[in-house]
Amino acid sequence: MTRSERAVDVLIVGAGPAGLAAGAELAAAGAGRIEILEREQEAGGIPRHCHHGGFGGRLTRGGVNGPAYARQSVAAAVSAGAGLRTGVTVTGWAGPRTVETTGPGGLERITAGAVVLATGARERPRSARLVPGSRPPGVHTTGELQQAVHLYGQRIGTRAVVIGDEPVAHAAVDTLRAAGVHVVAVVTDRPAAPLRFRQRTPLLTGATVTGLTGRTRLSGVSLRHDDGRTTILRCDTVVFTGDFVPDHELARRGGITLDPGTRGPAYDAAYRTSRPGVFAVGNLLHAVERAGVAADEGRAVAVSVLHRLSGTDEPSGGGRRPLVVDAPLRWVAPNLTGPGGVRPLKDRFVLRTARRLSRPLLAVSQDGRELHRQRLLLPAVPGRPFHLAADWLERVDPHGSPVRITAL
Repeated sequence: MTRSERAVDVLIVGAGPAGLAAGAELAAAGAGRIEILEREQEAGGIPRHCHHGGFGGRLTRGGVNGPAYARQSVAAAVSAGAGLRTGVTVTGWAGPRTVETTGPGGLERITAGAVVLATGARERPRSARLVPGSRPPGVHTTGELQQAVHLYGQRIGTRAVVIGDEPVAHAAVDTLRAAGVHVVAVVTDRPAAPLRFRQRTPLLTGATVTGLTGRTRLSGVSLRHDDGRTTILRCDTVVFTGDFVPDHELARRGGITLDPGTRGPAYDAAYRTSRPGVFAVGNLLHAVERAGVAADEGRAVAVSVLHRLSGTDEPSGGGRRPLVVDAPLRWVAPNLTGPGGVRPLKDRFVLRTARRLSRPLLAVSQDGRELHRQRLLLPAVPGRPFHLAADWLERVDPHGSPVRITAL
């Protein structure tokens, strides 16, 4: 089959909040021909099937629901002059900034002056979480549940168990109730949940899912409690929430260095990856933050892309030092220092922890030299971001060892 070839100034892969915001900002800045590719048939990303409110509050006077936010984001990108093509999948790389695609028009090869990866994140399904048992119908992730209810109007079940206690679990509970499903319980393996659910939703802490029962339909969820007790919750639906991972397949195929903590591309405050001219934004970098954070990053990357197109960007190779964290910290983002004095968004780094820390003292050091100390005013809890000020960056030795962040 013949593969057509063409060129654009900026190619953005992914039309969620980050990709659409990047496209709108770059088009408004006159960056040339901007093209956004989306493999789904409709642009907008995850907000398309999140019917709760609060999206875009800073820009929309208190916020709108997810579908409205998605429509507004699409309209902003298109009206600014960005080209948007849906139903197009990027299948691989044919050069440093050349991708291969397949879509309604057939096979295509697109070369760009700069590529922005905005492929987002996904929830790990039951199989990836190694939950044993049969494979009956009635097992969902939050995204699958929301699409079934809000996009396709499908019948879900009558009694559901929600696994997880991150903010997305609230969305799962609300979606189940909107579908007329009774929520039997929300279950977490943590000893104490960082979120409060409505009183009419039982919250079981310190409980691990040990298996699913049922063949023609899910009939129950088996739990093991921290005190050794076992329980079976009778239900016909289970929703596994949270446990997001970056959708990094395209980055990995391109040989782009991945950060072992976030599992997304390693990047600096200018959103530069290890491949010159290839940038990354949004939840591909740090699964998972709110849509507004992803959109802010999309707008911020425009400055770096414009420098790249004009030839005024700093070299991305030399002087970049990795940022590493010690347990129980899970990751830090951005996770590379960078040349040119570029500061991270809102002049702060984002961190996550694997367990609750009561007002921890964060210490930043390099080669045994302390660069910064910061006491958090609030506890750090799993599933929620917390922040580290960036005013120590000037003290980093660009030729030294990796910068280490520790919670004391």
